[in-house]
Amino acid sequence: GTKSGSRLLFKELGILAPEGFENLQTKQDIIQSLALLKKQNPLLKKAVVKMNDGFSGEGNAIYRYKDLNANDENLMDSIQISLHDNLCMVANNLSYDVFMQKFESMGGIVEVFIEGETKESSSVQCRINPIGETDIISTHDQLMGGESKQVFIGAAFPANPEYHYDIATIGKKVSDGMQKLGVLARFGLDFISIKEDSGWKHYAIEINLRKGGTTHPFMMIQFLTGGYFDWIKGVYITLNNQERCYFASDNVVNEKYIGLTPHDLIDIAMCNNLLYDVSKQTGVVFHMIGALSQYGKLGMVCIGNTIEEAKGFYDKTVLVLNKECGVLE
Repeated sequence: GTKSGSRLLFKELGILAPEGFENLQTKQDIIQSLALLKKQNPLLKKAVVKMNDGFSGEGNAIYRYKDLNANDENLMDSIQISLHDNLCMVANNLSYDVFMQKFESMGGIVEVFIEGETKESSSVQCRINPIGETDIISTHDQLMGGESKQVFIGAAFPANPEYHYDIATIGKKVSDGMQKLGVLARFGLDFISIKEDSGWKHYAIEINLRKGGTTHPFMMIQFLTGGYFDWIKGVYITLNNQERCYFASDNVVNEKYIGLTPHDLIDIAMCNNLLYDVSKQTGVVFHMIGALSQYGKLGMVCIGNTIEEAKGFYDKTVLVLNKECGVLE
């Protein structure tokens, strides 16, 4: 379940992953790895430094090579000198010194930052049950934000029909490999998906050996509709044989929402015809509303007949909340 463990399993299973190095422990390991990646790919602009046990992107940092030359005989010295200024931490308020202390405490990896004009952060949610059966629970396209799009914000379900089966198949291969290692649980598998002239290319990024940001929304739609996900076809089917999709986020936050109570939220949603309608099996379901009044933060699962309708519910809800709370556009 660590970043290093994920890379090692990908290599063992022959699954495409970004070029990089794992089981690193020291600042010097980071410097050496950054130098080797630049020498292997002189055009490389950025690399990612990740703590083994970071989550939601907040254990990551982006290193920018800027004007460093791969042919420089003193490349490692140049990286060492520039590391403090060229390494940008994803987590807010995390200093360079604290990041390095944490990295040396838990270890981590350095890998190429995957570039692409058309790039998606896709994911697969898997499960290994007590009798050793592996299953694909869901596929998602994740919405990322923060520094270089490293922080999870939300997700659309199911994933893009152009590649949902491809990433699900890779997820099944990883699940079977994990099962042989004795893993018993739900877990997520994250990808960077790049569209090329020949089609989509999927780089496996990490295994999240836990319930993640896509676990709760899928459990919610199952609870509400009693349906199932056909991972071969990439569609979710309700009990009355209708397709449903959703767009979900657990990171809807604005300081202007502070002071808004859960009752206020439900009233606003009802007056604007946003709440989930049991008869239509579409609409918005809120969660994390206990954090709303103090932190101005909430989550929502927006269920629709299509991804576009689900995203429309999300956009309308944010627009209504901003209007009610006086958020300036």
